Amino acid sequence: MATKDLIMMIDKPHFTVKLHQNLLEVDLKKGIKKKLEDFVEATPTLRGSLGFLFQNVIPLDVPLKDIESVEMDEKGQVKIVIPNRRDINIPLEPPESQKLIDKLNELIPLEKKREMDRILASAPEASRRAIEIDEEKARAISESRHERWKGGGPV
Repeated sequence: MATKDLIMMIDKPHFTVKLHQNLLEVDLKKGIKKKLEDFVEATPTLRGSLGFLFQNVIPLDVPLKDIESVEMDEKGQVKIVIPNRRDINIPLEPPESQKLIDKLNELIPLEKKREMDRILASAPEASRRAIEIDEEKARAISESRHERWKGGGPV
């Protein structure tokens, strides 16, 4: 992820939290988990297929559009709820937590709207292409029937 869209960064001794316009990164700094995280993030197919298993061991980057809610727990830490995934708990100090939560609550609705607009914008294109495919099929069937008719075969 490019740092040009970096909105907020919180640096802790064992991890770094980076908030981008459309992505939340929680990156470990050292150890075997860091090496595993680097490997998984560098291999998109592995991340896609085994990401669900690795989320229990290492934090993975989360698109903001996938976040259901963000809240502060009783210890003042950030709890991020993501459907179909394990919740992410980020151990920050209460003031840092509140700052991150406020910014996430500002960005998440914008990113969800952007994603919905993207889906809706691509829907007419998909519909148009589906119509073109149906027309091509109908033309091919018609031509095939015409060829069989000219040849005297069954229509």
